Amino acid sequence: MIAVTDFAPNAPTVLTLDTPTLGDRSYLAHDGQVALVIDPQRDIDRVLDLARQTGVAITHVFETHLHNDYLTGGLALAEVTGAAYHVNAEDQVAYDRDPVRDGEVIEVSPVMRVRVIATPGHTFTHLSYALETGTAEEVEVVGVFTGGSLLYGATGRPDLLGTEHTHELLHQQFDSVHRLAQQLPDDAAVLPTHGFGSFCSAGSTGDATSSTIGAEKNVNPALTEDEREWAEATLAGLDEYPAYYVHMTPGNAGGPDAADLSTPREVDAQEIAARIADREWVVDLRTRTAFAAGHVTGTLNFGLDGQFATYLGWLIPWGTPLTLLGDSPEQVAEAQRELTRIGLDRLEGAATGGPTDWTDGPLGSFPRAVFADLAQVRHHRHVAVLDVRQKNEYAAAHIAGSVNIPLHELLGRLGEVPEGEVWVHCASGYRASIAASVLAAHHNPVIAVDDGFDEQAAASGLPIA
Repeated sequence: MIAVTDFAPNAPTVLTLDTPTLGDRSYLAHDGQVALVIDPQRDIDRVLDLARQTGVAITHVFETHLHNDYLTGGLALAEVTGAAYHVNAEDQVAYDRDPVRDGEVIEVSPVMRVRVIATPGHTFTHLSYALETGTAEEVEVVGVFTGGSLLYGATGRPDLLGTEHTHELLHQQFDSVHRLAQQLPDDAAVLPTHGFGSFCSAGSTGDATSSTIGAEKNVNPALTEDEREWAEATLAGLDEYPAYYVHMTPGNAGGPDAADLSTPREVDAQEIAARIADREWVVDLRTRTAFAAGHVTGTLNFGLDGQFATYLGWLIPWGTPLTLLGDSPEQVAEAQRELTRIGLDRLEGAATGGPTDWTDGPLGSFPRAVFADLAQVRHHRHVAVLDVRQKNEYAAAHIAGSVNIPLHELLGRLGEVPEGEVWVHCASGYRASIAASVLAAHHNPVIAVDDGFDEQAAASGLPIA
């Protein structure tokens, strides 16, 4: 999705490129002729197409930080366009870049320049970039690209570099957010990279899609609470983050190449069966409804209608051979694009069509239900309830007597899954379907609860602890 932010008639225009499945945004700002890009993801064809459609030349690319949740396309984009590639001078990287430091001003065009602001906290070398226009005597700040620093109603999390650095980064994050609030005008737009479902966010960003410095002063806990109160709440709200994050920062420091989106090799039913027998991952991209109704036994369901790359990247043992099954070539191509953003490039093959095209044997299936069904069943007999939400979610409210195994821990804790029929749920049904597919692949009898926990669990009469 592309959103447009227009400011004053002669000010730059900011175009937003959303990547909702990772909860991130990239930006292209232009003056009608030249453009700068902030935090581009690895599939740079999206940015190049946007620049082509807009009729502008990309001359500068900026990174706010060495990202933890995706591989950057910044270096590849700079190489393709000949743009200057601006990365913090303090970052230890394996490639040539145009180093920038706090306080520097980069003249992008006569009406568009960028001021560098050091905002450590998400990482030690994190930078924000104020987008300015006007004359040297009358500078107008139209917006600030805040990366993983100031988010909408929240901040970037401070614990991704290891627990030994968390408290220092937490203090720096608080100071950095206040620095932005003090240095920038209230009407400056806040333009973060994280905060739209990304696990890089500390705290909820709600449903906000835009904000300003002035608005954040009124609603952001980092700006409305004292540091101790804010720090305690922030630390208490931190939960697990995807396992693949550990590979992203070194990957970004090494300089990722552009995404390879060439069509994967087609595989047939016999090869799919062989890959499953060899304990490789064969992933069905269809909706959870379609998967539950009929699937190839031993396949796993990561539907493209949810945070596909986040959860697949979280669960899959890094380096495991991967085969994709989808309704259409377009569905496979979309999944492949998402996976390249987090460095999962090793696709062994793909197949399209339906489950009867992918196996010569009988199809697997499992029932779907809602919480009202579970409440009714529990009136008559005991059934095990498996809650695969995060620990913080479970602690806030859960079905009495349920067992909590967070989804990302399930493969390593299969021995703890109750015996017999298991009703598995999450907050909305997406994670429950992944978990149900894992259990079905391991021959556990399972029912997937496809329902909203907050809205329906208590309303169904189930006891909530």
